[in-house]
Amino acid sequence: QERPVQSGGGSVEAGGSLTLSCTASKFPECKEDIRWYREVPGREREIVSSIRNDDYKYYADFVEGRFTISRAQDSVKNTVNLQMNSLKPEDTAMYYCKIDRMKCRIPNSWGRGTQVTVSP
Repeated sequence: QERPVQSGGGSVEAGGSLTLSCTASKFPECKEDIRWYREVPGREREIVSSIRNDDYKYYADFVEGRFTISRAQDSVKNTVNLQMNSLKPEDTAMYYCKIDRMKCRIPNSWGRGTQVTVSP
């Protein structure tokens, strides 16, 4: 199974910025939507943002214009970045990227997660 590699994250004070990256091998036969989720212990994993194969972008209501998702790709890999600005303590969570692959036999896959901690 092709698992995306996550990078970025860390600890910042409220109002700070972080960038998360999610990189995976590109499969030309697949159409891929890439999504960012976050999870806090005791709560369900929730979607944060996504970018579809056709570059349509989605943001959860709680993002409120603070985050930007973008994609960069070359012939061998896809990288999706989530730029997070004006971070709030309630953004503290483990962030996961997920690749949903369609019209091909390559399975969907999750990254291992990266921690984001925002202090007051």
